[in-house]
Amino acid sequence: MATAAATKRLTKEYAAMQKSPTPYNIAHPSEANILEWHYILTGPPDTAYAGGQYWGTLLFPPDYPFAPPAIRMHTPSGRFQPSARLCLSISDFHPKSFNPAWEVSTILIGLLSFMTSEEITTGSLRASDAERSLFAARTRWWNSTGGGSTRVPVAPGAATSTQARGVGAVKAGDGGVKFRAEWSELDEENWKYLKEKNIDSATGYVRQEAGSSAASQSCLPGQAALRRRPGSTGINAAAQAGQEAREGAQSWLGRNKWKVAVGAVFAYVILARLLGMGQSQD
Repeated sequence: MATAAATKRLTKEYAAMQKSPTPYNIAHPSEANILEWHYILTGPPDTAYAGGQYWGTLLFPPDYPFAPPAIRMHTPSGRFQPSARLCLSISDFHPKSFNPAWEVSTILIGLLSFMTSEEITTGSLRASDAERSLFAARTRWWNSTGGGSTRVPVAPGAATSTQARGVGAVKAGDGGVKFRAEWSELDEENWKYLKEKNIDSATGYVRQEAGSSAASQSCLPGQAALRRRPGSTGINAAAQAGQEAREGAQSWLGRNKWKVAVGAVFAYVILARLLGMGQSQD
């Protein structure tokens, strides 16, 4: 339970964020618990995350602001392990380095800054820009379907076969229940987006129009992965698609560098032998 000081501080910060929002992030406390905040980071332009909708949570301690929150990002991004606690100087991994003057907006700005860097820490991942761009294109689908486990939107309050299991365990398979409860307006917009873009809600990939051939589709890196319909869904499907995007983005030389190297060594040996034989005959 939050202390009176924490409740007052978080209420004041929420009002300030409503009045003067910061770029690329929005956040609000859960109606059931003021210590549980939900944020959305929008991928900045000119980054691999451009246009992505990254949903996560901040779980504040009862004595905030004298201790930092646990930070998680639930949406697969290629940068962070989904729903894992992130080890940052602004998170609960480093309580001694936290400055009580920092606010929720400060924390989110710091998180976005870390996301767009390449530093590695607990909870972070390495991936190519092609992979991260593919994840970004599928963020709305993942948030509103729970990774493909829901094919149609569920009305607020309706019973579901899968239930959200708390702020720290939102992963593929929850049916988008938790996201829908916290971001109902964004969820509605996401379903409209999926319909307009002809995206299959079960897989997150663009449906191939009847009568169209593979040759008529764009050959841009990652486009084939977006149109593929693998048997798996959720994080596994996203990871598989990321691998395809990475392979599609590589050049022929990059994919066959070992073959080229072996061939070059072989040619060198043959040439050296031929030259040696010619000299011996002279």
